[in-house]
Amino acid sequence: MNQHAPQHPAQPRRGGARLGVAAAVAATVAAGVLTPAASAAPRPDVVQQRLDALVAKDGVPAALATVKGRDGRTRTYTAGVGDAVTKSRVPVDGQLRIGSNSKAFTAVVVLQLVAEGKVGLDRPVETYLPGLVRGDGIDGRKITVRQLLQHTSGLPEYVNQAAALNDPKRYYEPRELLDTALAQKAHFAPGAGWEYNNTNFLLAGLIIQKVTGRPLGEEIGKRIVDRIGLRHTYFPKPGDTTIREAHPKGYQRGADGSLREYTELDPSWGWAAGAMISTNTDVTRFYTALLTGRLLPAAQLAEMRTTVAADQVGPGVRYGLGLVSRPLSCGGVAWGHGGTIPGYDTAGGVTEDGRAVNIAVTTIPDAATAKHIEEAVDAALCR
Repeated sequence: MNQHAPQHPAQPRRGGARLGVAAAVAATVAAGVLTPAASAAPRPDVVQQRLDALVAKDGVPAALATVKGRDGRTRTYTAGVGDAVTKSRVPVDGQLRIGSNSKAFTAVVVLQLVAEGKVGLDRPVETYLPGLVRGDGIDGRKITVRQLLQHTSGLPEYVNQAAALNDPKRYYEPRELLDTALAQKAHFAPGAGWEYNNTNFLLAGLIIQKVTGRPLGEEIGKRIVDRIGLRHTYFPKPGDTTIREAHPKGYQRGADGSLREYTELDPSWGWAAGAMISTNTDVTRFYTALLTGRLLPAAQLAEMRTTVAADQVGPGVRYGLGLVSRPLSCGGVAWGHGGTIPGYDTAGGVTEDGRAVNIAVTTIPDAATAKHIEEAVDAALCR
C-alpha cells in the first residue's frame, strides 16, 4: 500500500517506506551523433528513457507514467509489455492498484469532516470509536485523530503480507484486521515517535464510517472522486477482485526470478490504507486538485501540509496528514504519497508551480529498482 519497505499495499517505501515522490539527481540526456550518411533517430525524452531502463535493466514487466510539465501539457508514456505471457502492449494510462495513495484519499475525507465540525483532529479516537481501541500499551483515550493521520500513534501493524500473497482473493473485514493489530504491543507512547503504519488509516476509515453512517468507499466516491471528476478511479466493493478497465497485469517476482501474477486480488486487506484503483493521470489530477484547494478549505489543507520528519523513509522526507513532501534535486519539494500492493507500485507528486508526475510499475520493486523509480520521478519534475 505504499512504501517499499515494508512492501505491501498500505505502506510508503524506501528504508521503511515507499511514499511517493523521489529525490535524486536527474540524468543528463546525451547528445545524438550525426554522420554524413544519415542523422541519428530522435532520442526519446528523459521520462521515456527512464521507463525504458526500468524495463530493460531492472526487469519490471511494464512501466507507465503521466507527466504534466512546466508548459502545462500532460503527456503519457509506456514501456514494456502489458502481459508477460502474451507480450501484449501496455494500455496507455491503464488502470492500476494504487496502494497507499489511498491514505491520502482517506485523510482528505477525515479533514472534510473536520471542516464540517463532525471530527476534531485533537480529539481522542475514543470519542468516535468508544471502547474499541484497547490492548497492551494501547488506549484509544490517549491517541488522537491527528496522530492516526500522521503516523505518530505508536500502534502496531496489522498487515501480514505473506498471508495476503498466499490467499490473494480472501476477503477481510476491517474489524478482523484491527484485531490482528490490537493483539500486539504498542510500539511507543502516542506522540513519542513516528512510524509508518497501516493500522492508523484502518482506524481513520472506521471513524469515517461511524461519523457519516455510510461505507468508506461511498464517502470517498461522493466527496472526492465525483467532485473532481476522476472518471477512472474507484474504491472496490467487497468481493471485487478485478480491475474494471484496460490495465497491465501485475506480478510478484519470486526468489527464483519467476513472475507470479497478482492482477486479481481482494484488496480488502488494504481497505482505507490501500485498496483503491486509479490511473496515473487521475492520481496526478487528485493531488493537483488537493494542493490547489479544490478539496479542502485553507485551514484544513494547512493542517494536512503540517509535517513531521520521516527520516526512515528518506533524506529530507516529511509526513503530514496522509501527505508526504520530498525534496527535489532542482530545489523545492513535491507533495504526494505513493503506494505498493502486490502486482503494482506507484510513485509521484506535484509541485507548488503545478508540475506533476505519477509513475507506475507492474511489480513490487527491490531496493535498487525503487531508487531508480524515485530518480525517474525527480527527473520528470526537474527536466
